[in-house]
Amino acid sequence: MKMGAKDSGDVCGQSPAGPPVPNVSTRRLGLWLRLFMNAAEIEKYIRQRFREHFAVTLPQFDVMAALYRAEKALTMGELSQQLLVSNGNVTGIVDRLQKEDIVHRVVCPDDKRVHHVTLTAVGRAKFEELARAHESWVDERLAGLNVDEVEDMISRMDRLRSVLKPQKRRHATPHDEGE
Repeated sequence: MKMGAKDSGDVCGQSPAGPPVPNVSTRRLGLWLRLFMNAAEIEKYIRQRFREHFAVTLPQFDVMAALYRAEKALTMGELSQQLLVSNGNVTGIVDRLQKEDIVHRVVCPDDKRVHHVTLTAVGRAKFEELARAHESWVDERLAGLNVDEVEDMISRMDRLRSVLKPQKRRHATPHDEGE
């Protein structure tokens, strides 16, 4: 009796010799899920540490980091673009930071709708303290990796970034049409 494909175990990528071999698309999805889960785990840890040790949120840290790196005052719009969040989100964060004398916000004399934001001296010192803690917490979470593994992962992440950059917005999705 001759066995057909169905009888031979050659169904859905399953070979007679063992379990199904995932296709490359499935493996890429698995990679993305692992990247996301690992980033989310580290982010959760950092959020908790900022809250416990400094009573600061991760979005507040992100705003301070963007302002610290900036060579000049940023508009609220520039800040929201850098952080990939809405102007409304940035406004609430800047309001809280301004109350604590972390940031200084001024209205543009040429256009009253535009506000420029900078770190105050207090804000720069606070950010430097937070950045040192942030680095130590990330180091703590990744301490199980040796230097060769870290360098290999950095190289692979750089490669991934180079692969992703040209694809930016290359394929429209139904979600994109609503933007």
